[in-house]
Formats: sequence, C-alpha cells, structure tokens
Amino acid sequence: MKKIITIFAFTIIGLTVMAQGKPSAKIFSNFNYNISDNDNAYKAFEIKRAYLGYGYSLSDAFSTQVTFDIGKNSSGSDYTAFLKIASVSWKASDKMNVNFGMIGTKNFKFMEKTWGHRYIYKSLQDQHKWANSADAGVSVDYKVNGKFTLDAQILNGEGYKKLQESNGLFRGSAGITYTVSEKLALRLNRDVVPRENYGTNDAHQNTTSAAMAYSGEGFKLGLEYNLQENANNVINQERTGISAYGNYALNNGMSIFGRYDELSSENQWNISKDGNFIILGVEKEMVKGLKIALNYQSWTSEIEGTDSKDFVYMNFEYKF
Repeated sequence: MKKIITIFAFTIIGLTVMAQGKPSAKIFSNFNYNISDNDNAYKAFEIKRAYLGYGYSLSDAFSTQVTFDIGKNSSGSDYTAFLKIASVSWKASDKMNVNFGMIGTKNFKFMEKTWGHRYIYKSLQDQHKWANSADAGVSVDYKVNGKFTLDAQILNGEGYKKLQESNGLFRGSAGITYTVSEKLALRLNRDVVPRENYGTNDAHQNTTSAAMAYSGEGFKLGLEYNLQENANNVINQERTGISAYGNYALNNGMSIFGRYDELSSENQWNISKDGNFIILGVEKEMVKGLKIALNYQSWTSEIEGTDSKDFVYMNFEYKF
C-alpha cells in the first residue's frame, strides 16, 4: 500500500510540474531513393532525429530547459539518446540574457533559422562539422538597441556528445547581428579554437562567418560565407564554405525552395570533402506542426572523374 501511495504521489507531482511547464517533441523522418546508380539503387525509410524537451519558468527572470537528442552515434547505434540542452537562462535586464549549462551555440543559429529546413538538411557548418550545435558553457546576448545585438560564448569545444578533454582548452566566439530593417538582417561571427600543441605546424583555428537574411512579399533569401583558417589547428590550412538558399510561398501552405553549397580548400588539401551540393524541392504544411517536402539532392565532388550522387527525398517534420 505504501508503494502505491508513493507512486501516486510522484505521479501527482509530475503532472503538477508538467502543467506549469511546456513539454515539446520534434521528429525528422524521410523516405529516400538513390537515383545515381540504376544497377544498385538504394532506397530506405529513415527516422533521422527525435528531440524531446521540456521548458519551465522559475520566475520572470529565470527559466530552465532540457532537451534530449535521439539519433545516431559513433558506436553504431542509430537511436541513442544524448543530453543536448540542459540549461538555465537568466534575463538580467531588458537588454541582456545569460545562458549557462549545456546550451545551444551561436555559430550557425542565424543561418539555420534563415535556411528554415533543418529537417531536410543541416546548415553548412553543422553538416560539415565546422562547429557544434550545442555544447557545455556560457553565452551572453546583449541588445544594444533596436538594430544591434551583440553575443559571446565560451564553450568546452567538444560538443554535447563528448566531455571536455584533459587539455581544458575552451572554444570561444563573438558575434554581432545588425537588423537593417524588417526585411534585411546581417550577421558577422568570429570563432576561435585554441591549439593544443605548440609545434611549428600548430596554430589557433579561426572561423569567420558573414551572413545575410532578406525577406520580401512571400519569399526569403539567405547567403553565407564561411572562412576557416588553420583548419584542425594546422597552420596555413584554409577552407571556405559558401551557401545560398531561398524559399517562395505559394498558395494553401505550399512553397518551393532551393539551396546551393560550395566547399573548397586551399591547394586542395581537403579535396575528398570539396565539391558542390544542390537541393530543389516543394514543401507543404499539412496542418500546424506537420510539414512534408519532396526534394532532389545532388552532391558533386571536386575529385576528377567522379560521378555526382543524386537522391530523391520525401522528408517529414512533425512537432508539438
């Protein structure tokens, strides 16, 4: 009887807390078909990602959030739960906000929001592991005025799937967002990964990102330029990434979208990952919280003589 009462008590407490907070879920799934090779055509249904989260306001100034990312890990499991967000936010004033814990990073959040189709394909820096989407650390946002917002962050640097390494070197970045008008916003960000060793070929890795977002009557355009110097902390090892994307709204919740990525490395030191990528598709919002997109994706490598890799995808995003 005591055990039943205990379970009942915890259930009541859990329901009370849930009533005061806000649970959330987001799932990415797809059907894909490889059209590059007719003799060995590959097709599959996939559940790529599931995010389960909960947010709670402690007061007008303090709030907390926890999010689990269920997806593939390096050990081979396709559905492993990782703690992605476990943070506390402090609204210090009308102008300043501080986040601490396992937090969402600032490196490509502006570009990801402008692209707007994360469930179909990651933004350039995220896709090619130039930065992590979440990490343990602290970030600060400061709104100078209605047009300028400054932000800075100090992170472990290993991402949310790994602990801080024994070297204890932090990764830091600073950025500025300038809202020119209701239609146009600009972003500049500088990210630094310190070197662990001090040999002649070692150097701090520096990533500079410049991006813009423009929205008009029924359409949105985005453009980003990313330059990484001393990539992987190797001196004079440089690579660039350019991404351009757009979306045009049609009728009845439908829209068409496209994207073009180009990656290159100086003196082709990273040629196995250099090339260009294209997405073209149409999206339909069936109801609030459910989107479906039919799209074509193509990757062409810089390596001479290699054929492009072409896919047809049907992507789904469902959330609440």
